[in-house]
Amino acid sequence: MAFTLLLNLIYIVQLFVSFFRVNRNYNKTFSDDYLSYEDSENLLPISLIIPAFNEQEHIVQNVRSLMKLNYPHFEIIVVNDGSTDKTGDKVIEAFHMHKIETSIRYQIPTQKIEAVYYSKTYPNLLYVQKANGGKSDALNAGINISKYPLFTCLDADSRIEKDALLRLSMEFIKDSRTVVAGGIVRIANGSKIVDGELKGFTMPKKLIERFQIVEYYRSFLMGRVFWAASNSLLIVSGAFGLFRKQTVIEVGGYKKNTIGEDMEIVVRIHHYMRKHCRKYKVKFNEFSVCWTQGPMSLNDIRSQRRRWQIGLMDTLISHASMTFNPRYGFVGLVSMPYNWIFELFGALVETIGYFLIPFTLIMGELNMFFFVIYFLLSVSLGVILSEGSLVLEQYTHRAAMTAKQSIAISVYAILENFGYRQIITIFRVEGILKYRKLRKTWGKIKRKEFEQ
Repeated sequence: MAFTLLLNLIYIVQLFVSFFRVNRNYNKTFSDDYLSYEDSENLLPISLIIPAFNEQEHIVQNVRSLMKLNYPHFEIIVVNDGSTDKTGDKVIEAFHMHKIETSIRYQIPTQKIEAVYYSKTYPNLLYVQKANGGKSDALNAGINISKYPLFTCLDADSRIEKDALLRLSMEFIKDSRTVVAGGIVRIANGSKIVDGELKGFTMPKKLIERFQIVEYYRSFLMGRVFWAASNSLLIVSGAFGLFRKQTVIEVGGYKKNTIGEDMEIVVRIHHYMRKHCRKYKVKFNEFSVCWTQGPMSLNDIRSQRRRWQIGLMDTLISHASMTFNPRYGFVGLVSMPYNWIFELFGALVETIGYFLIPFTLIMGELNMFFFVIYFLLSVSLGVILSEGSLVLEQYTHRAAMTAKQSIAISVYAILENFGYRQIITIFRVEGILKYRKLRKTWGKIKRKEFEQ
């Protein structure tokens, strides 16, 4: 019970810190006319790498959307990681691509690249066919082929807003020490996204999708803004993150045989830069938006959350030497221990509490009055967190929802504390218990096409 209350109080602190930083960044961001830089020749060119495995439903639509980004110099590299469907055929046909001979500098070892395709119609697009090696291997292959100093990893079933790349790249221009910058990920279920632009927000039909909207607000806006403030952010979403390519090459590229490659690469960069006493920054920009589709069934969300927990556990074990190590500064003394105690083992403690507290209450070992006070306090803190995250979301993405929709989301921000959060915690525990069995298994989540 004490653990749960302590965790909620830590979240409250994160919420207040995040609110003040978002408020400051909002005023600073929109007082600067950053859009005047969208045609500037001084912007760093970017390689957009899309690892794809059996993405025939989304890949063409995603590439077309990316081609309309507000950014002067970028290339798109679709890496087909041995798909067994028509992913490759659809890309080649849609963009009139032809096989070319090209030299590849293997700065990071990968599975064999079988063919590279180019299109005269779309000169900034490359299609790469390679043997299956997993998402990390596909990203490493894309890095080897890319020609620009910055690269971003994008999911084939996600969409980024037109100005998202511009906002994120400015983090590298404003501070030359920046090596990683992450954007915010929002749930697109029920919304109409056309060419990376939100055309209308509607409430998803399923309850589980509505709860995820609130959950994403809390985890991204509250958690990641807070940790980025102390340069100790340990994860940049695999759906949308911008990296300095040379730094990623120096640390050896993405780790193979892991399902948490997005967190592992960021932690390894922290590890490498601190170990070699190099100045660096890991940034988070809450105004750079990527839209993704959340799982639409309980079984799919179970698969996703198990995978996330396994990825967290794998990364923490791989870099255990950083924990409580003053050599790694705030990352080693605060961020790593926090993730061990509250993000990993916290799920176990909470799940035990779900059974232990009612049992002691029934057996008369727990005072009813004390239990009621605890219950009301923990629920109140949970509601404050969810509602506070919703306020932050409205602040960063004004006019996305109507007043009626905001009220409806507020209701779900309260309801998620009664059942949904407990189910998610149990899924996380399952991931810990099945770590050895599932640590190399991605699983497949059913998704539908973005509404056009």
